[in-house]
Amino acid sequence: METTKYAFKTTIKLSYDEAIQKVIELLKNEGFGVLTEIDVKETMKKKLDVDLRRYKILGACNPPNAFKALKSETDIGLMLPCNVIVYESDSGATVVAAIDPVASMMAAENKELEAIAQEVREKLRKVIESIENYRG
Repeated sequence: METTKYAFKTTIKLSYDEAIQKVIELLKNEGFGVLTEIDVKETMKKKLDVDLRRYKILGACNPPNAFKALKSETDIGLMLPCNVIVYESDSGATVVAAIDPVASMMAAENKELEAIAQEVREKLRKVIESIENYRG
C-alpha cells in the first residue's frame, strides 16, 4: 500500500469490474454505504467527447461517523462523503485508492473532527489493505 499526502492507494490483480464489487463489499464490512457512483469515463465521453481510462468514484459514507462529524461542525458536509476511486492504470492494472479523511479535514481545525477522522482513516486504510491482500 502506498500512502500519499491525502490518500491510501494500491495496485491489485483483480479486474476493474471485480475490484469495484470487492471494494463495495469491503466498505460495507467497515460500516460504509456507497451513496454515489460516478463513472468518470462515461461522463467525460458524454460531456466533452473525450476518451478516458475506466475510472469510477465511489462516494462512501459511514453514517454514525458522518452524524458525529455533522454534529461537531455543520459545514463539514462539504467534505463528505469519503471518496474511494477505482481505475485502470496506463499499464492496464487496476488501482484502488481512498481519501485520507485526516488530511481532508485538517482545514477545519476542530479537535472533535480530528478524532472522528482518525477513526474513519483506520476503516478506509483497512479496506485498502484488505483489497491489496485479497486472493479471491
